[in-house]
Amino acid sequence: MVLRNAVVVGGNRTPFTKAGGRFAAASAQDLLTSALDGLVARFGLAGQQMGQVTAGAVLKHTRDFNLTREAVLGSALSPHTPATDVAMACGTGMEAIATIANKIRLGQIDNGIAGGADSASDAPIVVSEALRRAMLTASRAKSVLDRVKAFASLVPADLIPVPPTVNEARTGLSMGESQAITTRKWGITREAQDEMALASHRNLAKAWDAGFFDDLVTGYLGVTRDTVLRADTTADKLAALKPVFGRGDDATMTAGNSTALSDGAALVLMAEEEWAKEHGWPTLARIVDTQLGAADYVTGAEDLLLAPTRAIPVLLERNGLTLDDFDFLEIHEAFASTALATIKALEQGGVGVVDPSKLNVNGSSLAAGHPFAATGARIVASLAKMLAAKGPGSRGLVSICTAGGQGVTAILEGI
Repeated sequence: MVLRNAVVVGGNRTPFTKAGGRFAAASAQDLLTSALDGLVARFGLAGQQMGQVTAGAVLKHTRDFNLTREAVLGSALSPHTPATDVAMACGTGMEAIATIANKIRLGQIDNGIAGGADSASDAPIVVSEALRRAMLTASRAKSVLDRVKAFASLVPADLIPVPPTVNEARTGLSMGESQAITTRKWGITREAQDEMALASHRNLAKAWDAGFFDDLVTGYLGVTRDTVLRADTTADKLAALKPVFGRGDDATMTAGNSTALSDGAALVLMAEEEWAKEHGWPTLARIVDTQLGAADYVTGAEDLLLAPTRAIPVLLERNGLTLDDFDFLEIHEAFASTALATIKALEQGGVGVVDPSKLNVNGSSLAAGHPFAATGARIVASLAKMLAAKGPGSRGLVSICTAGGQGVTAILEGI
């Protein structure tokens, strides 16, 4: 069977905002629908039936069991467009892109949309286990007295809501606490972290000012630019921030060199290459290949957020490439020290050396923000545009770490 080429036609996202900010009242569905309608408007897709839309969210309410389908129904797309949800923590958007790309390559669909949305502002609040059980018992009760009895054993503490967290179920540690261990283990300095954060803000600000995002972002609720971005930050301002993760002299991770909790949505439009050309759609870059990786972080043998370093060598070997063969490297900045440790692990593992001039050249998550499920589509849409400008045969590598000790990587090639 001859596989077809899946290409990126374009993308669209909302601006990303800090949690509790301008999008505080918007749900993940609101954000995803907005990003979808922006994409529909940009490419004249109103009323059209797409092959499939696949997206997801990490912070999902029970009402969001059919999130992507509801976003499609709330958009200007044809209601005959199928939609599916996927979930892979921070890799959700990239895994959604891989899903659509593979279906296009296999000939199951000719076009599709993929991405994700998250609202840290609208994170679900969970009740205690005792209250949950009591509520379930009461829902099955046959009489008012039985419903009252269902709550009789509760104590006041059972009525206190459980606040939302992103702690690892296996270790009980938050992302930041886990990364602090990795930061110390790999000897990542505070200065190096702040330097990466500063570069991220400067590069993103430069890209916004140059109009790079004019055809990649649609304003929402009066916001037209990423609000996490601090174009005026300096090395001195970053150095003055107090550590928020780690202990004692080893505490080097601050709010400035860690990704802020964010709200936003991002999507990528893809199609089979010849189909796209026949329909007059742009063809920016091919999705060449993707690869997942998983790390043994529970035992402490490996690091929670360095699973991409297991996937990248496999991806490169399968495609006969080295790191030197890439024009752009997009390494997700979950924390500055995550990206720096990833680079160091690749070098020490003999995979290759990352050229700083090719790394996150238009900024990344430290400056843009990181609505978990949206990051993959943000990166791919931007990278595809960069590759199209660079020219045919140019290559980009994507590396995204995720909760659960996993990672998703991909290769794109300019057309």
